[in-house]
Amino acid sequence: MNTAEIFLIAILIIFAAPYLVWRLGRTDYWAPLVVVQIVGGIILGPGVLGAAFPAYYAYVFTPQVIGALNGIAWWAVMLFVWVAGIELDLRQAWTRRRETGVTAGLALAVPLVAGSLAAMILLQWPGWAGVNGARWQVVLGIGMACAVTALPILILLMEKLEILREPLGQRILRYASVDDIAIWGVLAVILLDWERMGRQLAFLAAFAVAAVLVRKLMRRLAERDRWYVGLIWLALCGFGADWSGLHFMVGAFLSGAILDAEWFDQREMDGFRGNILLAVMPVFFLSTGLRTSWEGGGLVVFGAAALLLVASVGGKLVGVGIAGRILGWPKREAWAIGWLLQTKALIMIIFANILLDKGIITSATFTALLLMAVASTMLTIPVVSPMLRRGKV
Repeated sequence: MNTAEIFLIAILIIFAAPYLVWRLGRTDYWAPLVVVQIVGGIILGPGVLGAAFPAYYAYVFTPQVIGALNGIAWWAVMLFVWVAGIELDLRQAWTRRRETGVTAGLALAVPLVAGSLAAMILLQWPGWAGVNGARWQVVLGIGMACAVTALPILILLMEKLEILREPLGQRILRYASVDDIAIWGVLAVILLDWERMGRQLAFLAAFAVAAVLVRKLMRRLAERDRWYVGLIWLALCGFGADWSGLHFMVGAFLSGAILDAEWFDQREMDGFRGNILLAVMPVFFLSTGLRTSWEGGGLVVFGAAALLLVASVGGKLVGVGIAGRILGWPKREAWAIGWLLQTKALIMIIFANILLDKGIITSATFTALLLMAVASTMLTIPVVSPMLRRGKV
């Protein structure tokens, strides 16, 4: 078969296998489709499918096919991060800045410290730090990966729980939005390249000027034109950020963050995000799975994932619990908010992909973080849903 035919076989597997598991297995309560797709990407990677059927794996996932899949995956995740940037709305956070600042600050700082301590434990052994990663970059990167809240997936889970438009859901969105800004800011610090500082400063200066001009242009355009111009702006920012030595994902987030959500119809934005998740993000999950590695041994990687999961979930619950005490919340309310904010999935996986791209972490570290993100997300609904049904929040 030619490359196009093998590519379509890979696409068939990527879309059919997770869907059948999700639908026939009725996993939606504890594992939404997006989680099944992420797990499917791990299973289809070299550590599972490649180990069990090496000849088949080599036949389907040729360098040409992997290159084509990676191209789709890059654009898919850029679109996803761009939408996440657009949907950030910090005005409500500023209106309630004391509550939001205390909660978001502690919800980020405590798991960041816990994750950094877990990273220091892992670094006692070789195989966790990437070839280009200074110790502080590895520790801060892993720590921040443990502190991440996956805002887009959090929105999907709260829709499922029917609290997204409720006061509780809107509060949680405020906290997660502030932390989202901090996450990308810390990532920019980690990726600072002193040898390319001139390029990075040039990109940031050019971006600041261009952002003002783009905002003025967007206000004058019809909505249908804003979508198209927005995509051009996304590609330009992604290129500029990558050229400067940051990463195209940083550019993707910045390109969306300077746009106002009110310039786009909310239903169309929801539909656009849903179509990205439906049509192209499964390819990103597969390409992510292709990057997993079990070189240090499966038990070692699972042990590292368990350590990171404890740091991530425990840190988030402790941080939100302290915020709840300061702000006078009922304990059950703080508990529910903490569990929702510890949701990881996509944003953490994107964050970890960037660290791996830059050689800051190894494939084994990436695999442990990926397993932690999947477990974190799978825990959310089974823990929070019974509390909501019993009216304890």
